[in-house]
Amino acid sequence: MNTKSYFFQSFAIVALAFIAFIGFKQILPDKIFSDSKIDSKNILIDSLLLESVANDSLSADEDSISEEEKRDAGENIVFDESEGIEFPSETFEDYKGFQYLISFYEKLYQLEKNPQAKVRIAYYGDSMTDGDLIVQDVRMKYQERFGGTGVGFVSIISESSASRGSVKTLFSKNWKTQSYLNVKRPTSPFGVNGHVFFANDRANTTWVQYEAGLNKFSTALDNPTLFYGRGSKKGNVNFIIGKDTLRKSLVPNNLVNTLKVTSGSIKSFKANFIKADSIPVYGFNFDNGSGVHVDNFSQRGNSGLPISTFNAGVMQAFNNNLKYDLIVLHYGTNVLNYGTKNYSWYQRGMTKTINKIKESFPGVSILIVSTADKSTKYDLEMKTDSAVVPLMRAQKRYALDTESGFVNLYTLMGGDGSMVKWVDESPARANKDYTHFNQRGAKAIGNLLYSQLNKGYEEYKILREKRERGEGSRPVRKTKTDSVSVKKDSIDE
Repeated sequence: MNTKSYFFQSFAIVALAFIAFIGFKQILPDKIFSDSKIDSKNILIDSLLLESVANDSLSADEDSISEEEKRDAGENIVFDESEGIEFPSETFEDYKGFQYLISFYEKLYQLEKNPQAKVRIAYYGDSMTDGDLIVQDVRMKYQERFGGTGVGFVSIISESSASRGSVKTLFSKNWKTQSYLNVKRPTSPFGVNGHVFFANDRANTTWVQYEAGLNKFSTALDNPTLFYGRGSKKGNVNFIIGKDTLRKSLVPNNLVNTLKVTSGSIKSFKANFIKADSIPVYGFNFDNGSGVHVDNFSQRGNSGLPISTFNAGVMQAFNNNLKYDLIVLHYGTNVLNYGTKNYSWYQRGMTKTINKIKESFPGVSILIVSTADKSTKYDLEMKTDSAVVPLMRAQKRYALDTESGFVNLYTLMGGDGSMVKWVDESPARANKDYTHFNQRGAKAIGNLLYSQLNKGYEEYKILREKRERGEGSRPVRKTKTDSVSVKKDSIDE
C-alpha cells in the first residue's frame, strides 16, 4: 500500500470514529456529556479547591449526608439578643440570619439619618459576578436609595476588563500579576482584591488607563486613589488627565499606602509607572466619599477557599482606609462538579475562610450567597444537577455555624428546574451553559438579592424603634426541645 492510499484510509477511519462518537453521544445516559460550550482557555480552578477535593471529598459516605439533612430539617434557630434587638426565630429550611447583619443594618440606619455618612460592601465572587454582573445592580439599588456615586475599588488588571461596562480599563501587557487563585507565596502580600501587580519592565512603560462607564451613578471617576504596598525603594507615577500630566512619587513605607490622583470627579486618566518595579500595586478606588459603595472582587474559577490565605495585617490596613461594613461571599459554581454530594470538606474550608475574614475585618457583617440552580443532562433531559441542593445545604450550614447571613439563591430564583426555565424562556435570562446568567438575568438576581437584604433592614428598623420605645424586640420567647440558641458575642459599631 502506498503512502497516499494509507493516508486516505487512516483519514476515513478517523472520520467514521467521529461520526460514531456523535451518534452514541445522543443515546448515552446521565451525566456523561453536557450541552455546555466550554472555552477552555478561560477555565481557571483555584489550587486550594483541587487540594481539598483530593484530600477530603471522598472521605465520607452519603449516609452521613442524609442523617445531617434529617437533623437540619427539625432544627429551630433562636437568636440571642444583640444590641437590644432580637429577630424572630427561624427554621433551618428558611434560614436568612438577619440577626447577624445588625451592625450592617445599623450603619444603613445612620446613613439614612446623615447622608454624609458612608457604608461600604466588599462583594467576593466567581464567574457569576464577572464583568460586574449582579454586583453592579446591587450597587445601583443601594446608591439609588442611600446615595453615593462611583464603582469602588478596581484592580489594575482583570480578565473581565473588556466586558465590564461600569468602568472601562485598558492596560499594557507587561504587568506582572500574582493571584491568590494559584500562588501560595506571593512576592508581596495579596491586596484586598486577591491580587498583587508589579510594573517590573524597566525597558518599557507599564501603564493602566481608566474611563468612566455609562452605568447610573458611575458616569465619573470619583476621587481616584491609588492603593499600593510596601517596597524596597521609591518610584514614580505620571497621571495623564486630558492634556495635563501630574508627576507624583510613590513612597512605599507602609503595608498599604494610598496616593490621590486628584480631588473631585474626572472622566478618564492614564497612569504611567516609572522605576516602580519593586513596589506592589493593587488598584484604584473610585467613590465620592458618602453614601453606599460596593467593591466587586470577582475571580473566575474561584471557590472562595483562597481568601483563607489573606494576610490579616495587610487586610486590616486596607480596612483602615476602606472601612467595610458588609462582606459578601458568593461562590459555588466551581465546586459542583467533583463527583460527590458530601460537601463537608468544603464546609470546613469555608469556615476557615470566614474565620480569616473575621480576623482581617473585625466586627464586619458577613453574608453568604449560595449556589444558584445549575442544570445537567440526565436521560436526554436537562434537570437540576444532583449536587446543587447538597452544596446549598452545606453553604447554609457554614453560614449558620459562623454566624453569617444567608441568601438561598437556589430557592430565590425558583428552586428545582428553575435554570432550565431561565434559559428557555423568551427573552432568556441565562446562557445555554445552564450555569451562568446573562445581563438580563444578572439584573434580576441583583434585584432579588437587594430585596432580601432590604427586607431584613426594614424588619431591623421596626425592631429598633420598639427598642427605643422600651418595648423590647420580642416579648415572649417560645422554648422548644429541639431549638438551637445561637450566640453573638459582640457587635462592633
